[in-house]
Amino acid sequence: MSPAPASAEEIRDVNTRYHDGAADAYDAKWGIDFGAIGRTQVLGKLRKALDGDLRTFGRGLELGAGTGYFSLNLLQAGVIREATCTDISPGMVAALQRNARDLDLDVDARVADAEALPFEDASFDLVFGHAVLHHLPDLDQAWREIHRVLAPGGLAVFAGEPSRYGDRLANVPKRAASKVAPAWRRVMRARPAQEGHQDGGAHNHQLESMVDVHAFTPEQLQRGPQAAGFADVRVRGEELLANWFGWANRALEATADPDTVPYAWKLYAFKGYVGLQHVDRVLLESRLPPAIFYNLMVTAQKAGPPR
Repeated sequence: MSPAPASAEEIRDVNTRYHDGAADAYDAKWGIDFGAIGRTQVLGKLRKALDGDLRTFGRGLELGAGTGYFSLNLLQAGVIREATCTDISPGMVAALQRNARDLDLDVDARVADAEALPFEDASFDLVFGHAVLHHLPDLDQAWREIHRVLAPGGLAVFAGEPSRYGDRLANVPKRAASKVAPAWRRVMRARPAQEGHQDGGAHNHQLESMVDVHAFTPEQLQRGPQAAGFADVRVRGEELLANWFGWANRALEATADPDTVPYAWKLYAFKGYVGLQHVDRVLLESRLPPAIFYNLMVTAQKAGPPR
């Protein structure tokens, strides 16, 4: 395994190169959907972050927007009226622009670093992202920028951030699935995956271990927005059983040629994941400590009345 990047500039460079290499296959790899399924998933996360108060925002800014999963689904649902999207990867921004054109959506998408946002103060009502904070080398600076570009009363919402303890717990089903993968492929009659075939090839696979620079405890995730001056900061856990189930299945599927994995298996994996998401949301997320969940979500509000 390659050593982790030593400097902030190296971290930014590796993240740019990795996500450029992953951009073309990203939507297929992660099952990104811009229809009813995708909107249900995205709106469910935002509704959870807002304690059920899902409302309309004027200008929304997504950081680390990737191919546009959150912004484009929120635009289609009418939750944000105007969308600005940034990503450090030109390849991801190009993929997002293609998706927006295909959906006939108007989006301001540009290459930008979350630690130096090219926007005026108080420009946005909502700043959000999914699985982005753990890639940033200087989180405190990023939170200062988020606070600066938010209007008074504006909200910051970030979901899908890895939990330090939840990630360790999820390694158990991952390792178990890897051990039974050869038997699973025989039952599924699936061919082994070709080395370097997915995610931009072997070079990109080598970079994968270097792009994630943080895993959080709830206290750590809360500290950044508090230091930046946010008035109200809340952290909660999301998805426990769903992620154990999901990562076990992904570990199995990663060993197989995706074209040879039966559709019935894919349907089972998807419906099982969605069903366990519901169990997590209804029974577990409000009752168990956030630290044990696989992902963490942070919601922070800037002081002052909404404009």
